[in-house]
Amino acid sequence: MADRLTGIEIFVRAVTLGSLSAAARDIGMSPAMAAKHLNALETRLGVTLVNRTTRRLSLTEAGEIYLDKAEAILADLREAEAEVSARTRKVEGLLRVSAPAAFGALHLGEIIAAFHRQYPAVTVEVGLSDRYVDLLEERWDTAIRIGKLADSGLVARKLADVRLNICASPAYLAARGTPRTLSDLTGHDCLGYTLSPLTGASHWGFGIDGRIRQPVRGSLHANNGEILVQAALAGAGLVYGPRFLTANAVADGRLVEVTFDMPLMEMGAIHAITHATRRPAAKTRAWIDFLSHRLRELAVNW
Repeated sequence: MADRLTGIEIFVRAVTLGSLSAAARDIGMSPAMAAKHLNALETRLGVTLVNRTTRRLSLTEAGEIYLDKAEAILADLREAEAEVSARTRKVEGLLRVSAPAAFGALHLGEIIAAFHRQYPAVTVEVGLSDRYVDLLEERWDTAIRIGKLADSGLVARKLADVRLNICASPAYLAARGTPRTLSDLTGHDCLGYTLSPLTGASHWGFGIDGRIRQPVRGSLHANNGEILVQAALAGAGLVYGPRFLTANAVADGRLVEVTFDMPLMEMGAIHAITHATRRPAAKTRAWIDFLSHRLRELAVNW
């Protein structure tokens, strides 16, 4: 089994790094030994996974199919190792967490307090910002990111799905009427989130992928979702955003969800992002496990 896993790891690293020799250097073995492991893997599978020349390496059709599975196997193995390691090492130290501003302000305080009760030796430093932070350069242990993730060298763990809604206060709807079609939005105040072109000041996106662009206008534009929700609660207009910002207000009647003749966009999910290391620190692993559990409980109402 050990040789089998070594062959899989060499295959994946060779594809990632572009050559078998680079994979061998990265793992710390000779190119000849790396080639031996790759040959044994291909012999066991009965297929050629990569075409190799002295200068380059390319995937065969079988290799493309096997690559996805091989990457998943190694990711599951890393996660299992990290989880066991986190449970056997002392959870302590400074944990630096970056999170989106509105989400963090609404939900992280209570979660961190509960986390500290379970892991009193960990001090948590939170940075709230809606900008894209560089974990390595800015020395964050982990970040919470919301939406559909771009490809990167970081490791992502899905924590909870995110759904969008459009809401307004009962008083606003009573005074201005309830929009039912996209064209109705032209007669309403639409509060724009300036960091997103799809729920921004001039257009709102509809349809699963947001490709249907509806012109809108409104009296307030902001780079923070919570201020838009507060304005909507005060009767300033319609707010288009994630349900984790509005679920409590909808549940107690302070906001009313408005439905349209076109589906809202699919936003993606909440993810925890970490460095691409084989063994995350115990504090980071413990935090992500704890956060995942708590968000699954909260997201039932989102």
